Amino acid sequence: AITFSHIGFHVRDIEKMERFYTGLLGLTVTDRGPLDTPLGRLPFVFTSSTPQEHHQVVLAGGRPDHVPFNVINQLSFRMEDFATLRALQRRLPEFGVTELRPVTHGNAVSLYFHDPEGNRIECFCDTPWYVDQPMVIPWDPAMTDEALWAWLEEKVKTLPGYEPVEVWRQRIARRMAGD
Repeated sequence: AITFSHIGFHVRDIEKMERFYTGLLGLTVTDRGPLDTPLGRLPFVFTSSTPQEHHQVVLAGGRPDHVPFNVINQLSFRMEDFATLRALQRRLPEFGVTELRPVTHGNAVSLYFHDPEGNRIECFCDTPWYVDQPMVIPWDPAMTDEALWAWLEEKVKTLPGYEPVEVWRQRIARRMAGD
C-alpha cells in the first residue's frame, strides 16, 4: 500500500520560512544542512510534527526570485481539533498573515492563508460528515464555536452526498479492497 509521507519545496529565504513553519505551525526541525544539487550547494531544513516521520515538510533553498507561477496549489495541515484551529487563527497576525479565507468543505472546517513566500496553506479540522467534493462555503470566524457547529451541521445536511463520514470511509475501504 502507498502512504503519503512528505513534501519538499524550494524557498527564497530559508530562515524566514523556518520561523514560519516552526513558530506558527509548530513543526520541529529534525535535521538541517547543505547539499550539493544540480542547482548548486543549497541549504536544507527538515521538519516534522511527529517522531514517527523524520520529515514531513522539507525546505530547500534555491527558489528563484522571479517565478511566473507557483506550482504548489496548497500545503494542508490537519489540526487536532477545532480549539487548536481557533488558537492558530489568533496567532496568524504574529506571523504577518493578513489575508484569511475561512471556508468549510463540509467534511472539514478550514482556514486558508499564505506563508511568507506566497505558498497557500490550509489548516483544518475534520467534521463528522461527508459531502460530495469539491465544495466550498465561507464561514464567519466571528461566530462562536457553538453557533458555527450548529450552522455547519444544518448546512451540510442540505448538500449533495451528505452522510456520516464513517459510512463514506467504509464504502471507500471496500472500493480500495476491490469489492
